[in-house]
Parts: sequence; structure tokens; C-alpha cells
Amino acid sequence: MGKIIPALRRAFPYTVPVLIGYLFIGLAFGVMFAEQGYSVLWAILMSTVVYAGSGQYLAVNFFVPGMSLVQAVFLTVMVNIRHVFYGLSLVERFNRFDWKRWYLIFGMTDETYSLICTTDVPEDVDEETFLLSITFLNQVYWIVGTIIGSVAATVIPFNSEGIEFAMTALFLVLFVEMWMRRSNRFPELLGALAAVVCLLIFGTDGFVLPTMILVMAVLLISRRRLDGGHGDGEGVDDGA
Repeated sequence: MGKIIPALRRAFPYTVPVLIGYLFIGLAFGVMFAEQGYSVLWAILMSTVVYAGSGQYLAVNFFVPGMSLVQAVFLTVMVNIRHVFYGLSLVERFNRFDWKRWYLIFGMTDETYSLICTTDVPEDVDEETFLLSITFLNQVYWIVGTIIGSVAATVIPFNSEGIEFAMTALFLVLFVEMWMRRSNRFPELLGALAAVVCLLIFGTDGFVLPTMILVMAVLLISRRRLDGGHGDGEGVDDGA
């Protein structure tokens, strides 16, 4: 506990943008889940054990008649395949850590990945504990948002049509934030161009996986040039 409390205090300011975003998109998930007839306890359990962001949004549709296990597994893999690429870029860093790396792997989300790649670890805090604090705080925010949404949906009747767009909106905000922060915008431009090209070729149902493969391949091929070819000290991992 001696290391955890100071690390949580130092990590908290960096996670405030995630706090704001996760409260709202966690709330949206809680509402959607409650409308399927599930209690707040089930919502908390899912956000604690699954904790998959967009995967949880997708999972709401799994609890309807006609959805097979094969379909559920395939769609989940398609939506969350990007986390495989996140992990590949952090293998060397996480291998230095002890058992805590297993929670860091489990708690990896788009927003957590962005913070881990772009945040400088304070000199007075252990790196492993600092990254663990960021990951833990972000999951707490998500669970709290889930609780608020689930409870609100059961006690306050309202029209929730379109609430699922909250996740898409968060991705757009993250993209704009990375665009404004960086001087080398090649990864962002590459991601946008690859998504458009793959969307035109593979259609809306099959463009995610080809896009991620294309982006990762180009970034890996261009890694050395990206690491040494710009003056702002940013590597390819930042915002990938």
C-alpha cells in the first residue's frame, strides 16, 4: 500500500479526461444493459470481469433470440482485434514487470493504451505501480458509470434512442486530441486513410480487421524512420 497511494495520486490528473468520458459511455452501457432486463449487479459483474468497452456495447445484442455462440465469438474478436496490436507494441515493456502485468494486460483499453504510450512516468513513482494505477482508475470510472446508468434506467423512464453513439463519440474525441497534440500526424493519417480504403473494399461488416492489419504492417515497416525522423520525440507507439 505504501507505493499504491502515492502512485494513484500522481496518476489521477492524467486520467481525468478518461474519467469524464467513461462516466458517460459507462452510463450509456448501463442504460442499454438495464433495458434488456438485467439488474445493476449483472451490469457491475460484466464491467468488472469483461471490461471490454465497445465489446460490451456489442454484447448487449448477444442476449436476443437467434444469436448463436459462433456469431457472438466472431463479432467479439472482430471488434476487439485491435487489442492484439496494442499488446504487441507493449510486450517488451510489460515483460519487465512482475505479476501486475497480468492486470495491465486485462485492463488494456483504447484510452488506457493512449495514456500509457503518451504519459511520462513521474520520477518519484515506480513505473509499474504508476501504470497499474492508471489502469485501475480507468476501470473504476467505467464501473461507476455503469452503476449510474443501470440504476438510472430502472428508476427514471426516458427515451434512450441513439445512446449507443456515446462510444463512437469518445473515439472521435480521442482522435482529435491526438491530432492536436502531435506534430507528426502520420499514424493518424494512415489510420484514417486505411479505414476509408478498407471500407470501400470490404464493406461495413468486414473492414475492421483488414484496416488494423494494414496499419500495423505499415507502422512496423516504417518504425525506424518514424522513431528517428521527427523532432518532437514521439515514437510510433504514441497514439497508434
